Amino acid sequence: MTPLFSHAGEKAWEPTPDGNRRRVLVHTAELMMVEFAFDKGGLGALHSHPHVQASYVAEGRFEVTIDGKSEILAAGSSFIVPSNLVHGVRALEAGRLVDSFAPYRADFL
Repeated sequence: MTPLFSHAGEKAWEPTPDGNRRRVLVHTAELMMVEFAFDKGGLGALHSHPHVQASYVAEGRFEVTIDGKSEILAAGSSFIVPSNLVHGVRALEAGRLVDSFAPYRADFL
């Protein structure tokens, strides 16, 4: 059984292959929540995956590209990425994203 609660600062940050940081907050087989931290100029390289992704901009400003369309999103904004669409982000300033994935990302565990 995975923990049902996660408290601020409890989970350790892990480096990502693209030079940012992430920490898995909570997950079940059906859903996962992950926090990502970016320095100014940090890139979440264009990629795709079969998981549906919903993301919340917790801090900072990001240029978000989904399926060739880009928008600037600031803290409090959100976006959703349907399965298999190519997407990525660029941090216009230091910031954090909170991403949910359905189903969970086994590659993050």
